[in-house]
Amino acid sequence: MVFIKTFDCKTLALELNPISTSLHALKVTVEAKTGVPVHIQRFFLASRRLVPTAAAGDGSTTTLAELFVQSNSTLTLHIPLFGGMQAASVPARPPRYEFLNSKPPPNYVAGLGRGATGFTTRSDIGPARAAPDLPDRSATAVGAAAAGVGRGRGKGPGGEEEEEDEADEKGYDENQKFDEFEGNDVGLFASAEYDEDDKEADAVWESIDKRMDSRRKDRREARLKQEIEKYRASNPKITEQFADLKRKLAGVTPEEWDSIPEIGDYTLRNKKKRFESFVPVPDTLLEKARQEKEHVSALDPRSRAVGGTETPWSQTPVTDLTAVGEGRGTVLSLKLDRLSDSVSGLTVVDPKGYLTDLKSMKITSDAEISDIKKARLLLKSVIQTNPKHPPGWIAAARLEEVAGKTQIARQLIQKGCEECPKNEDVWLEACRLAGLVSPEEAKSVIAQGVKANPNSVKLWVQAADLEKTVLNKSRVLRKGLEHIPDSVRLWKAVVELANEEDARVLLHRAVECCPLHVELWLALARLETYEQAKKVLNRARDKLSKEPSIWITAAKLEEANGNISSVKRVIERGIRALQREGVEIDREAWMKEAEAAERAGSVATCQAIISNTIGIGVEEEDRKRTWVADAEECKKRGSIETARAIYAHALSVFLTKKSIWLKAAQLEKSHGTRESLDNLLRKAVTYRPQAEVLWLMGAKEKWLAGDVPGARAILQEAYASIPNSEEIWLAAFKLEFENNEPERARMLLAKARERGGTERVWMKSAIVERELGNTLEERRLLEEGIKLFPSFFKLWLMLGQMEDRLGHVEQAKETYEIGLKHSPNCVPLWLSIANLEERVNGLSKARAVLTMGRKRNPQNPELWLAAIRAELKHGNKKEADALMAKALQECPTSGILWAASIEMIPRPQRKAKSADALKRSDHDPHVIAAVAKLFWYDRKVDKARSWFNRAVTLAPDIGDFWALYYKFELQHGVDESQKDVLKRCISAEPKHGERWQAISKSVENSHLPIEAILKKTVVALGKEESSTILDGMKS
Repeated sequence: MVFIKTFDCKTLALELNPISTSLHALKVTVEAKTGVPVHIQRFFLASRRLVPTAAAGDGSTTTLAELFVQSNSTLTLHIPLFGGMQAASVPARPPRYEFLNSKPPPNYVAGLGRGATGFTTRSDIGPARAAPDLPDRSATAVGAAAAGVGRGRGKGPGGEEEEEDEADEKGYDENQKFDEFEGNDVGLFASAEYDEDDKEADAVWESIDKRMDSRRKDRREARLKQEIEKYRASNPKITEQFADLKRKLAGVTPEEWDSIPEIGDYTLRNKKKRFESFVPVPDTLLEKARQEKEHVSALDPRSRAVGGTETPWSQTPVTDLTAVGEGRGTVLSLKLDRLSDSVSGLTVVDPKGYLTDLKSMKITSDAEISDIKKARLLLKSVIQTNPKHPPGWIAAARLEEVAGKTQIARQLIQKGCEECPKNEDVWLEACRLAGLVSPEEAKSVIAQGVKANPNSVKLWVQAADLEKTVLNKSRVLRKGLEHIPDSVRLWKAVVELANEEDARVLLHRAVECCPLHVELWLALARLETYEQAKKVLNRARDKLSKEPSIWITAAKLEEANGNISSVKRVIERGIRALQREGVEIDREAWMKEAEAAERAGSVATCQAIISNTIGIGVEEEDRKRTWVADAEECKKRGSIETARAIYAHALSVFLTKKSIWLKAAQLEKSHGTRESLDNLLRKAVTYRPQAEVLWLMGAKEKWLAGDVPGARAILQEAYASIPNSEEIWLAAFKLEFENNEPERARMLLAKARERGGTERVWMKSAIVERELGNTLEERRLLEEGIKLFPSFFKLWLMLGQMEDRLGHVEQAKETYEIGLKHSPNCVPLWLSIANLEERVNGLSKARAVLTMGRKRNPQNPELWLAAIRAELKHGNKKEADALMAKALQECPTSGILWAASIEMIPRPQRKAKSADALKRSDHDPHVIAAVAKLFWYDRKVDKARSWFNRAVTLAPDIGDFWALYYKFELQHGVDESQKDVLKRCISAEPKHGERWQAISKSVENSHLPIEAILKKTVVALGKEESSTILDGMKS
């Protein structure tokens, strides 16, 4: 089978054997298939043309196999193109000169001698194309061109065939440009069509290139990062080179800073003396200045009219040309200043705000005096051009007041009152300026103002404020109410001055004059009796049917008179009435009203508002989440009753939601009483009897209240509801065990084991036997528990500790080793066997155990810390430092390692080390406690207290931090702070901590309260610090 690709991009499949078929037979077959004559067929295999050998001649004996054609090979069929045109009959050209046929000399450029140079324009070569190659001007080329004139595109006769034959022999065209990527093969498929297969192939290769590039990306980026780090290590920055010196600058005293000399140029080399010249002022300048300051005296025109015998203004007016010039310059400068504060040519000066600015002016310099002069001139222009503009008069008066000319200010404001008698602001300003002289003068001015403006509320209120006695104030306000009976402000002022009886009478008149003001109605209802208040509120409801505060006041009234059952009914009726009136019920606004009712002591009203409005506008699927969020927000704002009402309504809708019951129980536990919490939990377990946590919370609260029988009864009820609950069994055991009832506890645990208890039941059973001193029973329980639960490491740990306690060192070691086989990742087992080996066989064996543990548990800070402490315990400070460096490299964010490293280094270096630790692990409580200890040692009490508080806030379950905090308060705090820390520790109930667990889990301390364990931990910390100080003194 041989494939032939024709010139029209079609492929022929010929059943031929390349070994027995000759080249001529192939051409004949192709001629039969396509009709292409044999003598013009050209076959190519890749880029090589199939040419018969010289001996074969026409190729009749040359087989395809001899031409390296194999089965399934693809040959390309080329056909030479013959074309041209008949030579035109042109007149004979004159003979060419001889020098035109000779080879030009090197570097010859035609026309250069006469000043002509060749050039190529854009129109010759087209856009973005290279310039064409210059033609060959050799004699051969010229001759060939001359001989072939008129032969199709300038080719001579037979030239095209020779060129085609030569190209056929070579398999490619020499004149084809060489492609950098494809080489000479670029011309093979230049004429082929770019179909979908080619497009798909290009897409596949492009995806392959992208994939290969992404695979190399990680290695390339890693190599680049490594080179950058290497470069930075070999070329550190200046700031990094002097980092240690900059840290030492923190210890420089202010005196040392002051003693550092200033850097200055004290040399006289580059200093040159300035040449100062003095030139006398020319006479022309002095004459011009004299003329500008000249005064011109002239007679008034009316005086000149009568011959100068009359003087209208008692003297001849003197016109100061200098003042006129200065005034014009001042006005111009003020205009320019105002335009400078403009946007797009429009002034942005506040026409009212400049009054306040003038009031705050203080004259402290000549420049400000000049500004006052400019402002005075400007305001004078304002009040002269627009005398009916009140702010202009007020501003002018305040300007004179600021300048210290109070009398002129009063005169100006008096003129303003004459020009603007109906403006109350002008009269108020006049009253204020008159009050600077005497109160009587102010009363006189305000009386004139009230006379001119009898309907001004501000003037009447100001007149009342000027009076000294309550009687006179009330008289003035009542006079004002005669002129303005619908002024709510005057009615409020006069009611505030009256006693209860007069206030009631005044409010009756006030609600008649101002029936649409709700505050007057509500104030009247508060002063009336129960029956009269109901009537007043009914009248108010008729006048103001869309006011919700009337309904809320009615509910508060019912609650205040003991009608608790009517409160909810009033709120329901009110909401229905408001909805009929088209009032939108805003849930948030009604919640605020409920909180206000709670602050006023109306708890029933608060509950009624919540129950009737909390569900308005809330989607059914969002009710639980929204209500819980509302309750939490109210709790944060201190509205406990509102939050309690929200939870009560939510529980009435979601009776079986355990999360809401728990939230409500937490609220009662924090802000309620034991009785309310007990009632809530009783109700909760009624609706959710399968919720263990609710039963356990109720039993715990009874136990904390000292009611042990009540706690037992709750646990019995819980057991009846959930008979197979291990949590209830363990809670009952803890109740009996903590109340010194070991026999009861043992019986409960025995029943739990019979019912198939988990590993916790066996562990608690062993604890009970250990406390009772029954070693054999303890061993039996531990061995049985290990058989049932071999992967529970605490049983192995307890068995090993029991053997160690009894002095059976080998058995203890064997127990730990077997436990590690079952739990190789258990860090406490590794630490226990390491401590045993260190105590029995020395440091080397313990070191080997800890090394093995670190290999099994990489990046474990506890094992690293144990190895470091073992080295320090035996005085190997260098080994400990080396281990600490390795540990911080493997666990760079471990807080316990950073805290230990801070304590290991000398004291002067601890501050820098603590800064590094905070950068690595900012929110780790161990690091924060270590920093607090640094502040404590430096006597920075406030900072130490804040950092200790931060540590116990982040990790309230770690008792060591509470012990450190309590010890600090014992040393530097007062009784209140000590009691606060103790109370917070008891409520937190810490269970972890290296020193805390060592004390709390001792047999003799098993029943001690948290307060006693805290104090014992403080004593242990004191002993540890004393031993550390002694070791430091010895070393």
